[in-house]
Amino acid sequence: MRDSYQKRLEELHTELIRMGAFCEEAIASAIKGLLDEDPDTRKKAIALEKEIDMKEHEIEAFCMRLLLREQPVAGDLRQIMVAQRIIADMERIGDQAQDIAELSAFLVGKRMKSESHIPEMSAAAAKMLTDSVDSFVESDLTKARDVIKYDDVVDGFFIKIKNELTELIAADKVNGEECLDLMMIAKYLERIGDHATNIAEWVVYSITGERGALD
Repeated sequence: MRDSYQKRLEELHTELIRMGAFCEEAIASAIKGLLDEDPDTRKKAIALEKEIDMKEHEIEAFCMRLLLREQPVAGDLRQIMVAQRIIADMERIGDQAQDIAELSAFLVGKRMKSESHIPEMSAAAAKMLTDSVDSFVESDLTKARDVIKYDDVVDGFFIKIKNELTELIAADKVNGEECLDLMMIAKYLERIGDHATNIAEWVVYSITGERGALD
C-alpha cells in the first residue's frame, strides 16, 4: 500500500510541476506580449490561464482520490493539504498573468514599458514561482526559505518602478495614464511574488508543521 501511495504522490508532483510550467509560460508570454507588442503572444497568455484553471481542477480531483483511497495520516496528509493550497496560489498567478496580457494591449506604441524594470521584475517573480514549486517536490526546506527571503527582491523592483514612474509624472515627461498602466503591471508582478511566497510558506509547513517559519 505504501508503494502505491508513493507512486501516486510522484504523479501529484508531476502534475504540480506541469501546472507550474503553465504559469511560468503565461508570465513569460504576458511580458513578451507587452514588450514585443505581439497580439498573438498576449492571446497565448490569456489562453494559458484557461489551461491553468483546468489543471487546478484536475489536481483537486486527484487529491480527493488520494484522500479517499489511501487515507493518509500525519505528514502524508499535510502533503496533500499543502498541494491543494499550492494549486490555489498558482491559479491566482495565472489570473494575474492574464491581467498583464490584457492591460498590455493599452500600452502599444508606448516607450516606457521597455525602459522600466518590468522585465527584470518579471524574471525575479518567475524565479520565485519555479523555486517554490521545486522546493515542494524536492522537500527542500532551504530552498523554500530562500524563496521567502527573495520576495524582498521583487518588492524592491516594485518600489523602484513606482518611484521612477512617480518622478516622470511629476516632471510631466510621460503620459500619466501610461504610468498608471505600468504601475498596475508592476503590482500584478508583485502579487505573483506574494503567491510564490505563500507556496514556499506552505512548503515550510509541510516539512516542519510550522507555517512560514524562517528559522
